[in-house]
Amino acid sequence: MTNKTQEIGGIQFPFPYTPYSIQKDFMAELYQLLEAGKIGIFESPTGTGKSLSLICGALSWLRDFEQKKRQEEAHLLETRTVPLNDENAQPPSLSSFCQETTDTLRPAGEPDWVTQFVQKKEERDLVDRLKEEQIRRKKREERLQQLRHNTQLKYAAKRMRQEEEEMESLLHLSREMLAAGAGTEQLTSGEEELVLAEYESDEEKRTASGVDEDEDDLEEEHVTKIYYCSRTHSQLAQFVHEVQKSPFGKDTRLVSLGSRQSLCVNEDVKNLGSVQLINDRCIEMQRTKHEKRSKAEEEKPKRRRQEGQAACPFYNYEQMQLLRDEVLVEVKDIEQLVVLGKEARACPYYGSRFAIPAAQLVVLPYQMLLHAATRQAAGIRLQGQVVIIDEAHNLIDTITSIHSAEVSGSQLCQAHSQLLQYMERYGKRLKAKNLMYIKQILYLLEKFVTVLGGNIKQNPNTQSLSQTGTELKTINDFLFQSQIDNINLFKVQRYCEKSMVSRKLFGFMERYGAVLPSKEQPKLTGFQQFVQSLQPGVTNAAPVEEAEARTSRPASPLMHIEGFLVALTTANQDGRVILSRQGSLSQSSLKFLLLNPAVHFAQVVKECRAVVIAGGTMQPVSDFREQLLACAGVGAERVVEFSCGHVIPPDSILPLVICNGPSNQHLEFTYQKRDLPQMIDETGRILCNLCNVVPGGMVCFFPSYEYLRQVHARWEQSGLLARLAVKKKIFQEPKRANQVEQVLMEYSKCIKCCGQVAGTMTGALLLSVVGGKMSEGINFSDNLGRCVVMVGMPYPNIKSPELQEKMAYLDQTLPRTPGQVPPGKALVENLCMKAVNQSIGRAIRHQKDFASIVLLDQRYARSSTLAKLPAWIRDRVEVKATFGPAFAALRKFHREKSGPS
Repeated sequence: MTNKTQEIGGIQFPFPYTPYSIQKDFMAELYQLLEAGKIGIFESPTGTGKSLSLICGALSWLRDFEQKKRQEEAHLLETRTVPLNDENAQPPSLSSFCQETTDTLRPAGEPDWVTQFVQKKEERDLVDRLKEEQIRRKKREERLQQLRHNTQLKYAAKRMRQEEEEMESLLHLSREMLAAGAGTEQLTSGEEELVLAEYESDEEKRTASGVDEDEDDLEEEHVTKIYYCSRTHSQLAQFVHEVQKSPFGKDTRLVSLGSRQSLCVNEDVKNLGSVQLINDRCIEMQRTKHEKRSKAEEEKPKRRRQEGQAACPFYNYEQMQLLRDEVLVEVKDIEQLVVLGKEARACPYYGSRFAIPAAQLVVLPYQMLLHAATRQAAGIRLQGQVVIIDEAHNLIDTITSIHSAEVSGSQLCQAHSQLLQYMERYGKRLKAKNLMYIKQILYLLEKFVTVLGGNIKQNPNTQSLSQTGTELKTINDFLFQSQIDNINLFKVQRYCEKSMVSRKLFGFMERYGAVLPSKEQPKLTGFQQFVQSLQPGVTNAAPVEEAEARTSRPASPLMHIEGFLVALTTANQDGRVILSRQGSLSQSSLKFLLLNPAVHFAQVVKECRAVVIAGGTMQPVSDFREQLLACAGVGAERVVEFSCGHVIPPDSILPLVICNGPSNQHLEFTYQKRDLPQMIDETGRILCNLCNVVPGGMVCFFPSYEYLRQVHARWEQSGLLARLAVKKKIFQEPKRANQVEQVLMEYSKCIKCCGQVAGTMTGALLLSVVGGKMSEGINFSDNLGRCVVMVGMPYPNIKSPELQEKMAYLDQTLPRTPGQVPPGKALVENLCMKAVNQSIGRAIRHQKDFASIVLLDQRYARSSTLAKLPAWIRDRVEVKATFGPAFAALRKFHREKSGPS
């Protein structure tokens, strides 16, 4: 690609090709927003080059920002060569900065000479910091420049790996010799791992003690950067590839962050499968590697047998530093980072985090950025930085989901049993404070089970509850009802975090196994259970389903419960607790529902220089303005909205609202009417007509899996399914995620075959579900989606206690505008239309694509509903009161675009 630099408003925007006019507008608006430090809601339909607009607009701003910053620094350092007593030579920006600081901090009536002394000192400190930053930056640039051009440095990691492998083989030989000469005392597998850990621990004493030549790299200041977030790893990988192809691909320092599950290169750990198991094992291995043991403890063989896992061979400081530099030299995605980590025998998960301070562009899943604890653990600092959240149409739901928590009765009982066994095993070795907090946690677990109506001493799987149903409480009411209002949950939460009690408990249970109390063993104490678990061949007489339930439980139930405890520290007005009693205790649960996502987003917008919320379909944007930004304290003057049209010609899309079917059946798919046989049959007749004129693939979205099943059964019985199958092969969206790829492959193959061979069958019909696996992230471009049909309006279940509480909260919190729909009702309508917009956005994917969009429900014709469609669809919608004109328009459209069918 040739570089087609564009000058817009006096600003140079490098671009890989001549951009569309809407891309120029997008980049210019984005640049001004970042410069002014505002919050932006940007909408750019799929196929309009949104990713490239974001990349070139944001990185052009960062380029100019860095250049201006360096010029200011150079000016400050140059003027500081003038003697300090020459007041006229002081740079204005430096003087004003220091004057502002001293005015703020100076007590009233302080002598002028003190003020001047403090100001001079602050000026000197500022200049010293600038000099240090220059030295650090120069050192980094030289190091990366060397790495780019010096092949010896490039292969340093490989040499170190070979040396390490040689040492490992020698160590393996020594272990064999030790085992052969050990006589009756053979080493267990756990002890073999400890031998390796002890050796590596000795090898890294210098690093662990903090004595290292490049230790200042860890303290490197974070340069101004852009954090780019999206929903999935595949979307992030696609964005990184766009950066690689862009004019900024060679010079941008980019790092991709991901989960341990995505980045771990230790096969023993990765093979554990479960995210929580991988996290637990990784942290345990780091603890083993860096734990400082006294000589007295090392000399005790019993103590050594109780040590945890062996240290991870990939967690090597020197190797991770080399990996960091390789990451910063050239743009790499997650897959390339994993390959590099394996070659260098360095951990990509931790190595990529070392690269954050010096990176200009950090790419990460937005769950990692939106959760404060995860953000802190990753080393992400938002102060003065830029955040771009892409694919942000479900941002509010994501924040709510991240900070909500649910625990089952089974998890509560399991955690209580495990913690009781742990306390009875090690109680005499624990300090008084440890015992106090453990007893408090046990008390909390017991009360949580009691409030559900269960007994902590009985088996949760066989324990029936007398009362069933759902109950919703405020946080304070729940604490009072559970009788735990006298416990300081903030202190308990802090204890769990600092003591890592859940991780220690996990290691304890991993070694000795778990025994849950049951009705058959009511008198068995925790310690007796612990002893029994050590006896080979003795197990609980649990039914098969209980054993299956146990294997599916999280590895560390207490860790899961800690998330619920954190949620309970939320302000009373911002959340609710849902008590769900479902027959047996194990199936019942306690769920925390976050009502105010803005409370967590507020920290992001407060710390960041600028935030951009972007997506292909952001309508309706009122949710973002009111629920997220206004509630987070963002003033209306700081919010900028930008929405651009589509790049496709106006005649490449035909959106229709159809109010009546072929037999003049009124189309209104409300809960009361949509199950009627005549309504289902009319829908089938409409699709039969569409199949006669639409070439290639058709995708039809239904409100729910249950309704799709009901419609499919009715069509099969009435013979409509067979009529549909004459023109289109019928495919159904699978409920299981691992079957989606197979269905899509067969659907695509069928359409391709029909296009190559002329016959009665012209393509395929895919029956899908709004909010399902096909409604987001799937590309139905070209022949895969020549027509998208929406059956009814996918309103959420209005009877859901969670939705009702959210509606009530918004009605109480947000101001009600006269003549406008109440905030609670608006929420329901907005959720419906967001789902619709995502589904119909599956079709048009690039400039030369074309498709028709059919909305089957007269309610779509309302002006308030049409206003919530994306602008590029809304401006072209045709409302058809009867089916005849609608069918004629569809036949003409597809005949003109693709010829006679």
